[in-house]
Amino acid sequence: MLKKTISLTVAVLVMNLSIFAFAVPNEKEARFAEKVKSEIAKLGTGTDAKIKIKLKDGTKLKGYISEADNQRFVITDAKTGKQTPVSYPQVQTAKGNNVSSGVKILIGVAALVALVIILIAVVNSQGGG
Repeated sequence: MLKKTISLTVAVLVMNLSIFAFAVPNEKEARFAEKVKSEIAKLGTGTDAKIKIKLKDGTKLKGYISEADNQRFVITDAKTGKQTPVSYPQVQTAKGNNVSSGVKILIGVAALVALVIILIAVVNSQGGG
């Protein structure tokens, strides 16, 4: 009787450990998919939302994000116009780049201010010397 009880206890413990071992990777994958979704949302959509991704099956995609929702996003190849829907859990790696119009304006203003400062410095150095 004691052997049966010990065997049953060990079997239950092994089953619990195996369930936990399988649950952890799924939880990690779910967190990673949520992170991908968050980063895609930050990039936004449109031709400025450039992205390069590698899927878990080894496929590499490059283009811009033309659509995004809670379940998937669509990458459009800028050269061919081919659209590829991708669900967030399919993504293995992703690198994105988006220079928003606000940042572009800020860069332009900073360049203009730098140009004005340089011109003032040149004019002052010529007039004073």
